[in-house]
Amino acid sequence: MAQYMFLLFDSEDWYDNLTRDEWEQAMKLHGEFAAAVEKAGAQILGGEALERSSTASTVKNRQGAEPLVTDGPFIETREALGGFYLLEARDLDQALELAKLCPSANVEVRPVMPTSESDAPAV
Repeated sequence: MAQYMFLLFDSEDWYDNLTRDEWEQAMKLHGEFAAAVEKAGAQILGGEALERSSTASTVKNRQGAEPLVTDGPFIETREALGGFYLLEARDLDQALELAKLCPSANVEVRPVMPTSESDAPAV
């Protein structure tokens, strides 16, 4: 089975007036998503919600210069990366079907690149 990263992008506006009931409903939807993943024979290997993008720091590594650390992200978008799931799925087709069930406005699905020694290209 292959691994896929689900990057969850949403508007951060919903945090502004979020009630406890709305938070609990959102967590319930994510619990239902997790159950659907298991039912499909796939597995969630990890995942977390992220704090608002305004809490981010960015480190820009520059060749020949000291790394530059700034507050916040470099890009401005209407949607921000709000969380992620790391899934193990049969193949990309299954990962995409599962992404359709995820309770996030936009889900970017990316295969995880194998980086172990056994996956290194032959020289």
